[in-house]
Amino acid sequence: MNDSSWGAPPRAGYRGPTDQGSAISAGPAHTVGEAAQTRPMPIVPDAGGDQDDRDRGAARPSGPPYRDEPGPAHRPHQRPAEPSSAPGTAPAAESEPAPAAPAKKSAGRDLRAAIGVGVGLGAVIVLSLFVYKPVFLGVIALAVVVGLWELTSRLAERKEISVPLIPLAVGGVAMVVAGYLRGAEGAWVAVALTALAVLVWRMTEPPENYLRDVTAAVFAAFYVPFLATFVALMLAADDGPRRVLTFLVLTVVSDTGAYAVGWRFGKHKLAPRISPGKTREGLLGAILFAMIAGALCMQYAIEGGAWWQGVLLGLAVAVSATLGDLGESMIKRDLGIKDMGKLLPGHGGIMDRLDSLLPTAPVVWLLLVVFVGQG
Repeated sequence: MNDSSWGAPPRAGYRGPTDQGSAISAGPAHTVGEAAQTRPMPIVPDAGGDQDDRDRGAARPSGPPYRDEPGPAHRPHQRPAEPSSAPGTAPAAESEPAPAAPAKKSAGRDLRAAIGVGVGLGAVIVLSLFVYKPVFLGVIALAVVVGLWELTSRLAERKEISVPLIPLAVGGVAMVVAGYLRGAEGAWVAVALTALAVLVWRMTEPPENYLRDVTAAVFAAFYVPFLATFVALMLAADDGPRRVLTFLVLTVVSDTGAYAVGWRFGKHKLAPRISPGKTREGLLGAILFAMIAGALCMQYAIEGGAWWQGVLLGLAVAVSATLGDLGESMIKRDLGIKDMGKLLPGHGGIMDRLDSLLPTAPVVWLLLVVFVGQG
């Protein structure tokens, strides 16, 4: 029996002992019709009813199955005919609508465009990485500039935060080049000079919201170009291309494992308030895939590496890539946007591809230095 039947008045349309007596004692047909018309709402027969109602149906006397059905004199007021049943039997239950088929899981993106763009970007990266190092350094610098443009544009559109792009872009390229040529010390000097340039550049505008704007600019300088500088630090090693390739492969494999396992088996949300699509099963898939890929890369791609080091490296990459993805999701939720840009069909913007790469770069650089040295 339904919960709503507890303590509720008798359901309209159910003819119990009192209703039965009323129907029998009713006068001419127009009296019944007038009584039906005085109700505040028309009564729709409940063919399903509770189980108790259906069990009592066989014992009901003959006559109209519902009180609301008027006599022949009032057919114009009659509702559309319902499936009839023989006198003295329970009314035939209406066929219940078939349950809706479960909706198929969707990737939420144009997979063909995403795969095509991903393959194209991968080809450009691999060719530039192994043909000539400075060319790949240019690829890093270009990604930094575009990423800064996307981030500062969204900040201006959604939060009215005015971040000076020119000193950020120039300083970002300087960080990448200084990291490649002078190592970590050169990168830190470029970071300090970039922050100083931002403070001075913003002075040319009115002082309102000065602190807010420069704070956002310093955050952007650290978030995009400074973290990208660790890719340049890996590239500067003697086996730099293989280190960078290991970093890229592990990050991509981690994201792919998270997507594949989460899409197929994901049931338990990882961080529903930040990114509802991510699941704990997806995180486990990312860890498993990245650990396997890390063992293979450290064993066969990195000179002096061991498979167990790759397992630890893969675990660290899966965690940092997931945190990076969640971090940008937090930023996008605060800005009220889905993607940082529309430059890459099926992917969004450059920043939507760098979200897991940027925080993973310093993790991979540090662990490779610990495992096999500077190179």
